[in-house]
Amino acid sequence: MAPSSAEADSAVSSSGRLLVLYASQTGNAMDAAERVGREAERGGCPAVDVLSMDSFDPSRLPSERFVVFVVSTTGQGDPPDSMKGFWRYMLRKDLDRQWLEGIHHAVFGLGDSGYQKYNFAAKKLDRRLLHLGAEPVLEIGLGDDQHPSGYEGALDPWLLSMWKSLNEINPSLLPRVSDINDPNLSFLGDPKVHVIYYSSNEVTQDPILLDSNKIISSARSMSPALRFHADGEPPYMLQMVKKQCLTKEGTDRDVRHFELEDPSSAMAINYKIGDALEILPSQNPSAVDAFIERCNLDPDCYITIRVRSGDKVFKGSVEQMDRIKLRTFVALTMDVVSASPRRYFFEVMSFFATSEREKERLQYFASPEGRDDLYQYNQKESRTVLEVLEDFPSVQMPFEWLVQLTPPLKKRAFSISSSPLAHPNQIHLTVSVVAWVTPFKRTRRGLCSTWLAGLNPNKGNLIPCWIHQGSLPPPRPLVPLVLIGPGTGCAPFRAFVEERAAQAAAEPTAPVLFFFGCRNQENDFLYKDFWLTHAQDEGVLSSKRGGGFFVAFSRDQPQKVYVQHKIMEQSSRVWNLLLSDAVIYIAGSSTKMPADVTAALEEVICKEGGVKQADASKWLRDLERAGRLNIETWS
Repeated sequence: MAPSSAEADSAVSSSGRLLVLYASQTGNAMDAAERVGREAERGGCPAVDVLSMDSFDPSRLPSERFVVFVVSTTGQGDPPDSMKGFWRYMLRKDLDRQWLEGIHHAVFGLGDSGYQKYNFAAKKLDRRLLHLGAEPVLEIGLGDDQHPSGYEGALDPWLLSMWKSLNEINPSLLPRVSDINDPNLSFLGDPKVHVIYYSSNEVTQDPILLDSNKIISSARSMSPALRFHADGEPPYMLQMVKKQCLTKEGTDRDVRHFELEDPSSAMAINYKIGDALEILPSQNPSAVDAFIERCNLDPDCYITIRVRSGDKVFKGSVEQMDRIKLRTFVALTMDVVSASPRRYFFEVMSFFATSEREKERLQYFASPEGRDDLYQYNQKESRTVLEVLEDFPSVQMPFEWLVQLTPPLKKRAFSISSSPLAHPNQIHLTVSVVAWVTPFKRTRRGLCSTWLAGLNPNKGNLIPCWIHQGSLPPPRPLVPLVLIGPGTGCAPFRAFVEERAAQAAAEPTAPVLFFFGCRNQENDFLYKDFWLTHAQDEGVLSSKRGGGFFVAFSRDQPQKVYVQHKIMEQSSRVWNLLLSDAVIYIAGSSTKMPADVTAALEEVICKEGGVKQADASKWLRDLERAGRLNIETWS
């Protein structure tokens, strides 16, 4: 397959190729797009390019003839970061209804039906393509994380239909379905990367190599999965100075409060309320060593990784910083201890299995017939790359394939729960330490939250951090606020209340209503003293200032009580603030909460405003478009 780069985009005649454009946030859409490209090549398509949307010039779209779009949806119906520039161009008003005439397109979306705006980004793209004159090859495909087989439950039949339709449109150019699905096809091809090895005595120890920021940047920019999304050196290497358990010991929830600061500077950390802190977690060193040993690799050798294009390897200039210790590269870029490998990983493994029994099982897992069993074995059990390799001991995959196919070690994002006005050189986080039990009763733990919980404050552990603009824009002091954040959804609103309190000491501020929810008053009333203090006397949540703090304990009485019930109880207060141009902020779980809270707000508008349900829904949509309804959720 041709390299995913802007150079590849111009290397092939547009009219004689199949172009696959993807927008991925977690890697699933990229994986699905690359599968489209592999199947096209297997079927004899003469030219295939698989490109991330942010590496393609959208003004050149009219020169294409066959384009497949693979798009994931994030948050509350948002497009991935890599799609935002492309989407802005597609919305230009000077593009007419004939702009994409002559283009055949197909759209596959990846989403989660547990979210309100399921596959919203893909659906909007499909509608816009139709509006601009493109002709659909088939109906949009909708992958669903809730499906028993994940998104592949919809992708398998959708791809088969797409190839059949493309055959009918242009049988001479596009893939032969019989070739794509040939069970006897046994050609693997070359990996996308080439690894150059150096012994340790070939590499002079330049002092710059000891700079951990530069090592992180070098390793992650060298990774084929991360090079387009690497954010350079971490701007902050923060140290944990305090951790505190916010939930009662012995309960089934473990939520911690962490305080981080920059030990190298007394200057303020540059962030705003509503921002998120992205953290690169450390993998368990013994597990990294076990992976390296299982793969028969030399942890102390140095490597340089270069991208292949056909038979060529683009080496560029090899500087000292291009050489990195293999163990360091694995630890910083390859998630071997928490992420489950993709389906193609099993297909490639089958080529290197020397045990006939293992080869047959891997081929079955990689086949459409074995899709459901693979999902149960792999994703449902959260099997790691290391565990999968240990389950198939006869497989010895070359390091090039492991570099290409091991899921990348991703940064984890957490809402910042402090205000820079109150803590200029600190960032506070509210983190649920994640643990769950698989269908086979194996306990699994979240990589980053477990690592953070295990750190000892003031012991010198440095945490690589990036500040990322969140989806909750900071409000001006004179804007009234309605904050709704059950559970750890309260994290950004602790920052909002701290900021409003600091502002109130120096200037007039508007009222704040905060609706919080948890299971029990005794077990998981997060930041209880903080909220109650600000709700008393002249605090920003006090009724004297026109504010209020309302908490729902869902399990402390026979009937369940949630934040939406408290919103309805305070409908007149909520309505009065909305009439005063209040901004609504919602944060928390992405499952039922946003829909239930939105329904409660609509009910408030109906009841207090005397309008019909449809008008209340439109009212809320107008608020959202005006920036007065902001939602940040996570699964």
